[in-house]
Amino acid sequence: MPRAILIVMDSVGIGGAIDSHKYFNGSTSDKGANTLLNIAKACQAGIANESRIGPLNLPTLQSLGLGNSIILSSGESAPNIPSVEECDAFGVAGPVSVGKDTITGHWELAGLTLDREWHYFPDIDDAFDIELVNLICKLGKLDGILGNCHASGTKILAELGEEHCQSGKPICYTSADSVFQIAAHENHFGLSRLYELCQLLAPYLHGMNVGRVIARPFTGNKKSGWVRTVNRRDFAMAPPKKVLSEWMQESGVETLALGKVGDIFSMRGFNRLIKGNDATLMQELASEIETGYDNSFIFGNFVEFDTLYGHRRDISGYARALEWFDTEISKIIGKLRKDDLFILTADHGNDPTWSGSEHTRENVPILIIGASPKTNKKVNFVDVAATVAHFMGLPMLGPGKSIL
Repeated sequence: MPRAILIVMDSVGIGGAIDSHKYFNGSTSDKGANTLLNIAKACQAGIANESRIGPLNLPTLQSLGLGNSIILSSGESAPNIPSVEECDAFGVAGPVSVGKDTITGHWELAGLTLDREWHYFPDIDDAFDIELVNLICKLGKLDGILGNCHASGTKILAELGEEHCQSGKPICYTSADSVFQIAAHENHFGLSRLYELCQLLAPYLHGMNVGRVIARPFTGNKKSGWVRTVNRRDFAMAPPKKVLSEWMQESGVETLALGKVGDIFSMRGFNRLIKGNDATLMQELASEIETGYDNSFIFGNFVEFDTLYGHRRDISGYARALEWFDTEISKIIGKLRKDDLFILTADHGNDPTWSGSEHTRENVPILIIGASPKTNKKVNFVDVAATVAHFMGLPMLGPGKSIL
């Protein structure tokens, strides 16, 4: 029985989105951003040697046509990631919907283009109006909040972590994405209390077309430093139409969400959920492929490229993560069955060499094992969903077209 595995390498973009000039990090447009290409250039130039050294080394992804996809997207070859001759199992996907955030990318990959624009909070001192602040205080039985601004998650903990622990006020912040984030200490504030506050607040913010309310728990202290934990939880707006996982589930396919995918889709169409850090998820993915169900679909996200390195503009860290992933994914590939479909892709870019700290509007690679696309050309994100559905013998329920 066929099995389909769709893995999102969060933020591993390959540049070239046709409308990237319309998107910005501060005052700098995303035109020219290219996550993989620019990391490879930095490694080649010797400026990404922290806990690693030398050119970017991705032999597994290269063998699947990563270099080919970079060239197809941007017209430029990445250092030490050359194209592979006669490789016919790659493609490039471009975004169509407005936005460059997690939900936009994942919903499109699942066959749903957005017919709306998300609400974004203004980048001013008081990003949230008094009505919203009062509602947060009422729902959480709070005396006030901290933050109320655009911020980097790690920087705002350094600035406000101690005050939060002393006052009991949660740290509320946002970014260039359509998100409302609440950071709170797991011990001083309480993890269940944080979840409850986010869950109560989510319906109101979803009504404003804010895509996600994110619980950002952390631990630590002023002396040792503050550390975000793996207990993050996203309270995302439910998709307005059926998505790939629901097509699967309704056809009797066993479905598994790996990582934050379950949160992104509000568990729509998923029978099971496995969460954890990237190392844990890689182990779980290996186990599922080795012993998992026939007639099944795994939709997974490896998030640490984005959260730990892209937003922090940590080039060396991003390069290390890519090289770790390349080594580990080779082991996964070795466990695949002959009738499996395995697709590696991404949801947007987050170029660590770029200005600012937000995502970058980019095309993404499509690297395929188990079937070959008819043509190697630029397609749309939604064509990934159509390709998976076609492979599993399901009707085309979305706007995409299969590339198989």
